[in-house]
Amino acid sequence: MVKSGDKISTDFTLKVVQDGEEKETTFSELLDRPTVVSVYMKNNTGSCDKQNRSLAEHAGGFDSRGYNLLAISKDGCTSHKNYADKLGINYILASDPDYNFARATSSVVEKKMYGKVFEGPSRSAYIIDTDGTVLGVIEKISPADHAAELFELIDSL
Repeated sequence: MVKSGDKISTDFTLKVVQDGEEKETTFSELLDRPTVVSVYMKNNTGSCDKQNRSLAEHAGGFDSRGYNLLAISKDGCTSHKNYADKLGINYILASDPDYNFARATSSVVEKKMYGKVFEGPSRSAYIIDTDGTVLGVIEKISPADHAAELFELIDSL
């Protein structure tokens, strides 16, 4: 997993839902100011809902501190649109079924579910500067207190 000070590749493409609209963009285009990237597994699941509710409730706090907010999962944009409506999400939701962001941050990990072993992105968060430099990392997030732990990290920078 990348650490603070590392620079990641930002030239990969993502489909995103922003302001209710779907578009395709490069990750670098999303970095018009420092950006908080919160990685979660799947829309409409218990811990992921807690994680995104925490972010949605405090989204204005990231903006007022000068940060973009982006949450990323493997779900498609249609699912993201419905999810944003359900939870009142007004930040960017990114679709990354190929784990391009996780590969860029070296955060693909082995997981186990129902006796099956597979690879997927770790539930983690990153603060990325406009040039792709990692400013901070939370390797294992607390879903219910996610916004608070991100504000603490931002305030420590």
